[in-house]
Amino acid sequence: MLYILALLIGVIAGLRAMTAPAAVAWGAYLGWLPVAGTWASFMSHWAAVGIFTILAIVELVTDQLPSTPSRKVPQQFGARVIMGAFTGAVIGATGGATIGGLIAGAIGAVIGTLGGAGARGRLAAAFGKDPPAAFIEDAVAIIGGLLIVAAVV
Repeated sequence: MLYILALLIGVIAGLRAMTAPAAVAWGAYLGWLPVAGTWASFMSHWAAVGIFTILAIVELVTDQLPSTPSRKVPQQFGARVIMGAFTGAVIGATGGATIGGLIAGAIGAVIGTLGGAGARGRLAAAFGKDPPAAFIEDAVAIIGGLLIVAAVV
């Protein structure tokens, strides 16, 4: 089950790179993710919650800008895979499976990046414009991220 949750948080990172670590930090801070005593214990600190939350909000705003590059360009794609691997490793650390979580999170990020781009493109075409599709993707990422970290307990 832990590997599935790590894969799923990676999918969230593929949708919104900074929403995944923000959700993981909030989960750790609220006690949903038992990270105490692991290398990932820093994620439960208020500073980690604050930094990742700010970064997630900035990403949600900049995603709406027409100048924002595609998530499939190397820099964007790479950032999503790194964040997916990182957040998957944090989830894995709760059960002593850091490396497995890292790998699952990275795979999930690839799935989320490519699948999210395709789904958003289809939604934008159905709406005739991108913003409604982007807001739906935002909601899926935020709610999905929180549900995933809540499921670890």
